[in-house]
Amino acid sequence: MAPQVLSRVCHGTHASTRNPDMAVRPAILPSFRRHKVLDADYPGIIPTSTPSSVRGTVVTGLTDGDMWRLDIFEGDEYERRRVKARILTTVGDESGQGNVEGEEVECETYVWIAGEDRLEDGEWDFAEFAREKMGRWVGVEGEGEYKGRESYRRSWI
Repeated sequence: MAPQVLSRVCHGTHASTRNPDMAVRPAILPSFRRHKVLDADYPGIIPTSTPSSVRGTVVTGLTDGDMWRLDIFEGDEYERRRVKARILTTVGDESGQGNVEGEEVECETYVWIAGEDRLEDGEWDFAEFAREKMGRWVGVEGEGEYKGRESYRRSWI
């Protein structure tokens, strides 16, 4: 999850609600592949037996409340699972050239369970998301996303 989206989901738009214990580190998740979900801005990751990996982040310091909000945000299309990721000590380019992997850590991730028929064959493009769609998820464009769901909205502001 993009750190900006993570922050919005866990803490809303107010700086006063930020969790000072939260730390985000770049990481690689081996034996998974990230696909674009049909008719959606977001990806789904699935396990694979091919030599493939997903670049993302390992987040530490999440509270029980943060996890509750993340579970609601991800919904029933995903299942939270324990996995092993490798922290990146040096981050390379988008293709992974120049990545230097460090320690292996146990963590949890949200794995797509809503059917592979809802995933496109190609890889989801984070750079395209950041450039063209991120504003809908974290900026002014996304402010109406919880309209009519005031009890949920209040729980994370």
